[in-house]
Amino acid sequence: MPEHFRALVVILVLAGIVFAFARRPAADLIPHSDFTRRRNLWFALTLVAFFSHSFWVYAGVTAIILTVSRQRERNPMALFFLLLFLIPPASAQVPGFGLINYLFDLNHVRLLSLCILLPSFLALRRRPDSLPFGRTWPDNLLFAYLLLTFALFLRQTTPTDTLRQSLYLFLDVFLPYYVASRAVKNVSDFKDVMLGFLLAAMVLSLIGLFEFSRRWLLYNALTYAMGVQWEISTYLSRGGSLRASVTTGQAIALGYVIAVAIGFYLFLQEGVRSKLQRRLGALLLAGGLFAPLSRGPWIGAAVMIIMFIGTGRYAVRRLMLLGVAAVLALPLLAIVPGGQKIIDLLPFIGSVEAENITYRQRLIDNSVIVIQRNPWLGSFDYRSTPEMQSLIQGQGIIDIVNTYIGIALQMGLIGLTLFVAFFATIVLGIRKAMRSYPNKDDESRRLGRALLATLAGILITIITVSSITVIPVVYWSVAGLGVSYAQMARRLKRAETASSKSALQQTW
Repeated sequence: MPEHFRALVVILVLAGIVFAFARRPAADLIPHSDFTRRRNLWFALTLVAFFSHSFWVYAGVTAIILTVSRQRERNPMALFFLLLFLIPPASAQVPGFGLINYLFDLNHVRLLSLCILLPSFLALRRRPDSLPFGRTWPDNLLFAYLLLTFALFLRQTTPTDTLRQSLYLFLDVFLPYYVASRAVKNVSDFKDVMLGFLLAAMVLSLIGLFEFSRRWLLYNALTYAMGVQWEISTYLSRGGSLRASVTTGQAIALGYVIAVAIGFYLFLQEGVRSKLQRRLGALLLAGGLFAPLSRGPWIGAAVMIIMFIGTGRYAVRRLMLLGVAAVLALPLLAIVPGGQKIIDLLPFIGSVEAENITYRQRLIDNSVIVIQRNPWLGSFDYRSTPEMQSLIQGQGIIDIVNTYIGIALQMGLIGLTLFVAFFATIVLGIRKAMRSYPNKDDESRRLGRALLATLAGILITIITVSSITVIPVVYWSVAGLGVSYAQMARRLKRAETASSKSALQQTW
């Protein structure tokens, strides 16, 4: 039996376990019919991918299935999130039919954007209750960032390739942000969307634990069977153990996705009635976060938990208890079997691959020198500078393991300022919107706490990784959810103001 079929059997069994486990908790959050339809679609498209033996066959059949199923979908962002990590986002070139070399690179994420997000974008634009793009500060900052990116492409590539890159910006950045910021209107919609992401991450978690324990990357054979090459996905180890990556292609990208799911779980768990199922879900996510052996997402997840607790009731007491538990856990790990191995993997205090921290420090120091030469708009040939050439690793690459540094090198301080300001305004908008719900036990306020914590964890995590594979589409989407939350609070305030005026008029 070919390797990808053997992998398919394992994937179907593991995913079946997750969906069976999630059926009852999901019923506490969303209609059962939505869960069943999306679950069946996940299995159907997985079978199409493994039996197609061609990316183009998969893309064609998937486009037809999504076009039909979209007619019954009430929350496109929830469907997008559930299917986002279905298969690796390896790219194939759409041929140019003799006119040009090729039209553009198509992968699974862009296929979902074309089949789910693009029709939703067109429909949302026509709805009278949709906020026009450009009415918020994040909208304008994102537009300026995209415009600057487009302009800088002109200095380093051909006009044809610039148009191609502009299409990628539209599909990979604008559409996820726009649909997430406009299609999600209320708390029920947020639950639906966050559950879609959480279910996908739970499947990744269990498959990741299998990859970690069996030392077998299950999706590697699929890309070869579909006729696409994806060199980014390779067998990597740390401390003698395989680092799981599942469909994300890189271990740190998998850890990042699971960390974001943990941020969403902090909100969703309160809606699940069974304490046992809540604890099993948390345990599964913790295992999924551990399986990639990536320390950056561990720090990001810790930031999410700390911020979520810190913005809730009895924050000081709970944070103190959390700190005491963390301090007591270290000596306990030192005496239990295998505990010392875990300690060695921990960031800052562990000894395994400590040179990675040194490399990141050198990257910052050398990048600052390069940025100072072209501070405002960066440079397209920064990799050829002596400072960056000195960072070439054993694989023959210069790994820019810091999203902020990567942006500053390519787009200068202007691009970095736009990027940071975009997320800063969303963070401030969420924080301001939370004041609309003064009761700390209010469900809407808890949603804001989770979004704020998740976004903060993302912004910390991307200090340790460049924007590869699925990482950017996730943070642009979560940013859109933050804007949607702020708009939900504004609608509530307007409704309360209108109600007060109406009551006052009736009194007079």
